[in-house]
Amino acid sequence: MRNPKWHRDEIILALDLYFSSERGSIDAKNPKISELSKILNSLPLFYNKPDAEKFRNPNGVTLKLSNFLPFDKSYTGKGMTSSSKLDEELFKKYVNKKEELRSIATEIKKAVADDELRANLFSIEEDEVTQEDSVVEGQTLYKLHKFRERNREIVKRKKEQALSLYGKLTCEACIFVFEEFYGDIGKNFIECHHLTPLSKFKVETKTTLDSLGLVCSNCHRMLHQRIDTLSLQDLKMMIQNNRH
Repeated sequence: MRNPKWHRDEIILALDLYFSSERGSIDAKNPKISELSKILNSLPLFYNKPDAEKFRNPNGVTLKLSNFLPFDKSYTGKGMTSSSKLDEELFKKYVNKKEELRSIATEIKKAVADDELRANLFSIEEDEVTQEDSVVEGQTLYKLHKFRERNREIVKRKKEQALSLYGKLTCEACIFVFEEFYGDIGKNFIECHHLTPLSKFKVETKTTLDSLGLVCSNCHRMLHQRIDTLSLQDLKMMIQNNRH
């Protein structure tokens, strides 16, 4: 069996190295390529690696970096012909946004460098977003987003704050109240959504009450469907406009 296709996270990391002024030669013997190979093997993405020996090994990483050459206007050679649509999409997206790319790549590396955090991210279940590999900033930061939303202590404190202020747990997007609709079974039930955009996520930043919003399950799913671009306030306005 063949190893899985490259995920967005992996291409982001490879592209970040490609653009680096300290990259060195695109050669499997390059220490930076060997280092990237180890990082790619530690990402919390694949449970199954059919050919573990070849999975993202230095030769494979070298080939991936070579796939960017045809899109590079500063390169005068022919380049590879096995580039994917995602290779081209991400190259064009970040060729003039290298600082943004570096920021995202740095946070992905920080996440996988922490063994405990990496294990926690591996435990986050797959959903439509991860299966489609559609998050612009990559799945590692998306899984970190979900992990932060499930911090029991901070979620408990967020609910207590809302109950103290308003006497009930209301969805901040659509004003749904579980207890009013379902009775006792819905008492104290609501979900937390992390408000920080993925592009600004920092591994070392602690989750605070102000960085969480309270939402119903439906609104939470909708926010995650467009997690790159849809804020809680945007969703609230969308709902209000659709009701008129």
